[in-house]
Amino acid sequence: MKVVIVESPAKAKTINRYLGDDYKVLASYGHVRDLPAKDGSVRPDDDFTMLWESDTDSNKQMREITSALKSADQLILATDPDREGEAISWHVREIIKSKKGLDSVPYQRVVFNEITKTAILDAMQKPRDLDYDLINAYLARRALDYLVGFSISPVLWRKLPGSRSAGRVQSVALRLICEREAEIERFKPQEYWSLDSLFEKEDGRSFTARLAKLDGEKMDRLSVGSEAQAMDIAARIRSANWQVGPIETKRVRRQPAAPFTTSTLQQEAARKLGFSASRTMQIAQKLYEGINIGSETTGLITYMRTDGVSMSEEAIGGARTLIAARYGADYLPEKPRRYKTKAANAQEAHEAVRPTSFTRLPADMRRFLDFDQFRLYELIWKRAIASQMTAAEMDQTSITLTESAGQIEMRASGSVLVFDGFRSVYMEDRDDAQPQAGSGSSGDDDVLLPKMSEGEALTVQDVAPEQHFTQPPPRYGDASLVKKMEELGIGRPSTYASILSVLEKRSYVRKESRRFIPEHRGRIVSSFLENYFQRYVEYGFTAQLENQLDEVSDGQMAYKELLKHFWQDFKTAIDKATELSVPEVLDVLDQQLEPLFFKPDESGEIRRECRKCGAGRLHLKLGKFGPFLGCTNYPECGYTQQISNDNDGDDGADDGDRELGLDPATSLPVWLRRGPYGLYVQLGSPEEKKPKRSSLPKGKQASEVDLEYALGLLSLPRDIGLHPETGAMIQAGLGRYGPYLKYEGKFTSLPAEDDVLEIGMNRAIDLLAAAKAKAGRALGAHPDGGEVELKRGRFGAYVEHNKLRAPVPRGTEMADVTLEQGLAWLAAKAAKPSTKKAAKKSAKKSAKKATKKAAKNATKKAAPKKAVAKKAAAKKKAS
Repeated sequence: MKVVIVESPAKAKTINRYLGDDYKVLASYGHVRDLPAKDGSVRPDDDFTMLWESDTDSNKQMREITSALKSADQLILATDPDREGEAISWHVREIIKSKKGLDSVPYQRVVFNEITKTAILDAMQKPRDLDYDLINAYLARRALDYLVGFSISPVLWRKLPGSRSAGRVQSVALRLICEREAEIERFKPQEYWSLDSLFEKEDGRSFTARLAKLDGEKMDRLSVGSEAQAMDIAARIRSANWQVGPIETKRVRRQPAAPFTTSTLQQEAARKLGFSASRTMQIAQKLYEGINIGSETTGLITYMRTDGVSMSEEAIGGARTLIAARYGADYLPEKPRRYKTKAANAQEAHEAVRPTSFTRLPADMRRFLDFDQFRLYELIWKRAIASQMTAAEMDQTSITLTESAGQIEMRASGSVLVFDGFRSVYMEDRDDAQPQAGSGSSGDDDVLLPKMSEGEALTVQDVAPEQHFTQPPPRYGDASLVKKMEELGIGRPSTYASILSVLEKRSYVRKESRRFIPEHRGRIVSSFLENYFQRYVEYGFTAQLENQLDEVSDGQMAYKELLKHFWQDFKTAIDKATELSVPEVLDVLDQQLEPLFFKPDESGEIRRECRKCGAGRLHLKLGKFGPFLGCTNYPECGYTQQISNDNDGDDGADDGDRELGLDPATSLPVWLRRGPYGLYVQLGSPEEKKPKRSSLPKGKQASEVDLEYALGLLSLPRDIGLHPETGAMIQAGLGRYGPYLKYEGKFTSLPAEDDVLEIGMNRAIDLLAAAKAKAGRALGAHPDGGEVELKRGRFGAYVEHNKLRAPVPRGTEMADVTLEQGLAWLAAKAAKPSTKKAAKKSAKKSAKKATKKAAKNATKKAAPKKAVAKKAAAKKKAS
């Protein structure tokens, strides 16, 4: 027998089915060892010795693995094909080597990019040894992260009370978010005017043109800066005689984008589907490990942690065959398209994320997937198939309009799609950054111009001067932050999801409308690191360190040499920071972050006088629950002022206690109030008895609440519509545990991305179907009558028939359970005596025995009293 080790039980079950009875596939449940979360786990003074430790669950899994190896003739390590997968295999092998009698069991390492029968069987024919270059890169990265975290974090805790820990890459990502916020705060809007003019041809067809030149000067977006200037130009445009000038037309070919890498998948899923990076990876993991598609459980996509953009020859052939059959020869290029990765680390540049089979159309897979799984699979399938299709072709036309005096020029631009090519399947979303000053219109591609000839006379129908103001750069979302980190070379795509989630868990940032906003705690920590650990949060230094880690994985650098060079200077920075006093640190941060906590008054001055004593000055202070402003005249003056992200230090800050307006139906005032459990809206004055109230959904800020939104909350629950199959009403509401759907007396929680006030019928039906599938299903008829049902309970899945319940064995996916299995588990449960009945019977017997014993004891105690009473009576008679 051969023992095969993978990470997850779902993966183990699928692979075991492919390999047969000669193999036993076991799951390690991820990493089996890690560095203990205590000082001394990495020892720089002892040649960077690393001490590893297994937790209780890992020990249990390793006992199962070592037990199976005692009767096995070979160990096959089949963990994921990346650095982490290589590390897991190494850890498993190291533990087995330490076990007496098992160190001689031969082992092999196999890797596969997809969990399909063909890929698994092919991998078993191509075993190799462990890749120690990848393992060394893992050890170096793990040691670096540990040394930074366990060196900087204690300094933070001592110098910045209330702060959390700091990480090597997370701190740089936090700096990006904080710098963008500071940029937004410094931004000053600039007024500008646009002059879109409507022109008409002699045949009555009209089109729009924009100002291009004025008095010989080229005009850009910000050239017209005042209303007076705009009105003057508009008058000149109306009074001029216009004709068609030079016409330029050129054929443009747009090529398809490469198949997904980890980072591009995260970016597109954020833009198109609204997924966070961690949500994308969670769903992709399930699609990779395997989905039950009726006949079998199989992986639907290839491995999703990759920097590569290439596809295998077999996959390219499959894509081209489907394109020719489904879309036609015009959509198939003469030669297959080849894409090259830009990743520096060739060791981790695996195949792109793609479907394991292009014949598994998204529409066909829809019934096997929940709503989010289907959307992500469809995105991956379309991007991969489009990458092998022909280019899209369009004619771009630019027409110059001239007036008789030659002082003004207008320009009309547009395009005509000649051939859609890959765009018939997939269009890549643009980045969510707003156009910068001076840029032209971004929508010209969608404008269709009428046919015109040079010299043709035109009539001005209308000129529409419109005022605008420049907008600050947008806050980072998942897509734009991942893109920026990749551009700067910070971290690696496989780590982006964990980096962003850690920042939220530490309360350094929060998410609003899918954008990252730094909390004050995060701004303070980032400012501290920039002042006292500047080198280690620099983008260039972090990127350089990533390149060195890539050199380790390529075998070009010894990992302990990298650690020595890093630790030498880093230890010096830690020692210097340790000598700092808390008041010294707070003085620096107070000065640097003054614009964050104090806003200038109308005269432009920042006033920091204490509002209680007038003699002291408000100064940044840190407490157990975060930053606050306190009077420097303490202890004579104990004035403090709490600060939060929606509080600028003013008395007029929006603290969530204001009247929003009147309810049109009742003419009662609608209030936004802050209670002990958070923000809520209320209909009627505070003095009224039991006014109608509704809490705000989690994450909703006071500044985002207006009268319309408040009335919507107060009208909940609302009817969405009748279910097309049952005719029962579906309702949306807001309860104690958040927004929900109510249908047939059952409640289903709404995901964070769905708005309780806006969710429609189609989305509601999808969510209810997904919840029903997750909760359980009917497996089929029992031979004795009645249905056998599969259900999810508090302690796991179980099957039930006529109130007899049998638990589903651990590691078994609910999607894989069959009627035959359910009947077997129920039969085994029925044959086994009920522990509850036995316990009840035993308890009843014990109680009966105890009652008899108590009665007997009571009789014994009563007897002497009776004898004493008789003796006393006899004595009295004798007397």
